[in-house]
Amino acid sequence: MKAKILSIVKGTSGIVVCASLLASCSFAPKYTRPPVQTPAAFKELTATNFAQTDGWKTAEPKDDALRGKWWESFGDAQLSALEEQASSSNQTVVAALTNFFAARAIVKQSRAQLFPTVSANPSVTRSHQAFANNTAVVTTRQSTTTTYTLPLDAAWEPDLWGNVRNTVKANTLEAQATLADLENVRLTVRAEVAADYFQLRALDAQKQLLDSTVVAYRESLRLAQARYDTGIASDQDVAQAETQLNTTEAQATDIGIQRAQVEHAIALLLGKSASSFSIPVEPLKTPPLAVPFGIPSKLLERRPDIAATERRVAEANAQIGVARAAYFPAITLSGSAGFQGSSVAGLSASPTFFWSVGAALAQTIFDAGRRRALTEQSWANYLRTVANYRQTVLTAFQEVEDNLSTLRLLSQELQQQDAAVKSSQRYLTLATDRYRLGIDSYLNIITAQTTLLGNQRTAVNLRVQQMIATVQLIKALGGGWETSQLTSSPDLLTKTPRTFTQ
Repeated sequence: MKAKILSIVKGTSGIVVCASLLASCSFAPKYTRPPVQTPAAFKELTATNFAQTDGWKTAEPKDDALRGKWWESFGDAQLSALEEQASSSNQTVVAALTNFFAARAIVKQSRAQLFPTVSANPSVTRSHQAFANNTAVVTTRQSTTTTYTLPLDAAWEPDLWGNVRNTVKANTLEAQATLADLENVRLTVRAEVAADYFQLRALDAQKQLLDSTVVAYRESLRLAQARYDTGIASDQDVAQAETQLNTTEAQATDIGIQRAQVEHAIALLLGKSASSFSIPVEPLKTPPLAVPFGIPSKLLERRPDIAATERRVAEANAQIGVARAAYFPAITLSGSAGFQGSSVAGLSASPTFFWSVGAALAQTIFDAGRRRALTEQSWANYLRTVANYRQTVLTAFQEVEDNLSTLRLLSQELQQQDAAVKSSQRYLTLATDRYRLGIDSYLNIITAQTTLLGNQRTAVNLRVQQMIATVQLIKALGGGWETSQLTSSPDLLTKTPRTFTQ
């Protein structure tokens, strides 16, 4: 029996070898990354702008990019704790992760087509027959038999024209793209957590400012009331002071509404219920962060969204090869071997062994232009992904320049606003002194107080804008991510890719 099996293997080995030699064709165009024009330097990064902007840092050797957990550079323990929670519990991140798992499973499915399919179909058949003798006296002979069959079938379609290999390649590239999508979602969520956190701290600073202003306004009301009681001032001054105080208290209450909503938004980003989540009150104290920029050409390697679109360009290129392969015939090699007998014990006997081998060729003769249309569609999809890639690159440079210009102008505006706060404080002091002396009316104090509070609140808003723009700049620069972190094809087939461990 073993000798017969060996003879079958030897008889079919020539066919398999020939098919394997042919299975080196691929009709996918040779892929190269689409060229995009990148500037030599960021427009905003000039020597003059560096001198005028807070939180800008000239790149030093081996220090031209963000590294690792960028949020830790802000030196805020509460922010770091929130970022760690968001990295593991955010449901949008979980959805993107499962999307990658699905894409990785498709790679395994397509890769399985490179190998033969082997199946077993054991069966037991019991039959009964009756035979009549052809004589003058009719007699009947009956027979009942049981047949045991143990077949083993195999079929294989050699990948002669690269159809399966290009499909595997395309699916692998899509899996890498979804992995880059996952990293982009993580980066986006982390940036949103940081931006909302700084917004929360700015609201705490606003509340602290309004509370201290309320205390000052109560003192002004006491002064107006005392002057009215002594007959020096009119009741109008008291009414104005009361109005100013009540309005400011209402503004302080409104800050509480805004803070609650931002806190709830952070809870959502962390994948937690807003009902059971809270952050202690603490005014904004974080200074501007020095962000290393690197050179513009490196942006193509540090943005996960750019990497995702580039991988999809390569995927579309491989799909062209899949479409072209449809023009050529498909060859299927098949074989069957097994045992058949009247008893289970007799299946191992040599006479019960059977086998068969064969090959089939299929070629489409006429399809009314369907294959040509599919090829044209593949080329159109490729050109679309190229356009998407270039648009993503242009958007990335726009986002970097937007945040660089924002930070530069905010630095100047903050200096001007701080000067406005100092002058408005001096204005309020003078107005109060002149009112005490009876030179000016209380209206001048109201005007000075309103001006000072407005300038102070504007200064707080500008500082939080500066922090949020810093976070957005970090996001625009890729947040320390590198395209080298994309897993290779073998990694995509492992049970737990190293990229997931964070």
